[in-house]
Amino acid sequence: MELECFPVTERPPELVPGRPQRAWMDHFSARHPYRCLPLSMANSSGWELLCPMSFTAEWNGGAMQSDITLRPDSPHPDFHKLASSHFSHGVLTFHAGYLFRTPPGWSMMVMGAPNHIKDGIQPLSGVVETDWLPFPFTMNWLFTRPGRVRFEKGEPFCFITLLQDKTLHEIQPVVRRMDSDPELRHQYDVWEKHRSEFNQKIFRNDPEATKEAWQRYYFKGEFPEEVEAPAPQGHVNKRRLKAPKFR
Repeated sequence: MELECFPVTERPPELVPGRPQRAWMDHFSARHPYRCLPLSMANSSGWELLCPMSFTAEWNGGAMQSDITLRPDSPHPDFHKLASSHFSHGVLTFHAGYLFRTPPGWSMMVMGAPNHIKDGIQPLSGVVETDWLPFPFTMNWLFTRPGRVRFEKGEPFCFITLLQDKTLHEIQPVVRRMDSDPELRHQYDVWEKHRSEFNQKIFRNDPEATKEAWQRYYFKGEFPEEVEAPAPQGHVNKRRLKAPKFR
C-alpha cells in the first residue's frame, strides 16, 4: 500500500513520520506524560509537514484578509507559497505543497499535530477524499484572539493520517451493560481494584509504590495477575512509520 505524494512546488515542505516528543511533555517531572501511551501513540500515528522557515503571524481582530500580517524572520523565496491570509476572519492558511493520492476507499485526515499546543491559534481539521481528488488541499488555522503567534522552522504546520471511509460507515455503535460480558466485567473489576490500591499506596508514600511510580499494564499490553486470560497479541507501544521514498 502506498501513499503517493506529488510535489506541486519546486521545494515542497519536508514530510516526516510523526514524532512522539512534545515540549510541554518534556517539561513535566520525570517526563510523566510519556507514561500515557495513548498520547505518544497519537503523536506518531501519521506524518508531519514541517515549516521550512520561521515566521510571525499577527491578527488585529478584523474580518478582512489584510487584517492578518505575515513576517518571515528573514527573506525566503518560498514564503509566499507556504502561508497566506486567504479566507479572512482570522484564518491563517498553509499550502501543503503536495497533491496526495491514496488507494481506493482511503481518505486523508488533515489536522494539526496531535497534542502540539499553540497559544492563540487553533488548527482546523478536515477529511479529504484523496483517492480521486486531482488538486491539493490547504491546511488552516483559526486565531482564537487578536495577537501574534510564532511558527518555528521545523515545526509541524500540518499532520496527515489515513482512514477508510466505507469501513467507518459500516460500524454500528452498541451500548451494552458490562454484566452481559462476564469475562470483561471480571477484567475491569480486577483492574479497578489494582488501580485503587496502587493510588492509595502512592497517597501514603508507600516506598514500593513510589519506586514503581506508575502501573504499566496498558503500556506493556498485560492484564493484572489475577486475570487468567492472556492479554491479546499485537499490542503496540511504539509507532514507526515509514519516511518518504523518492522515485
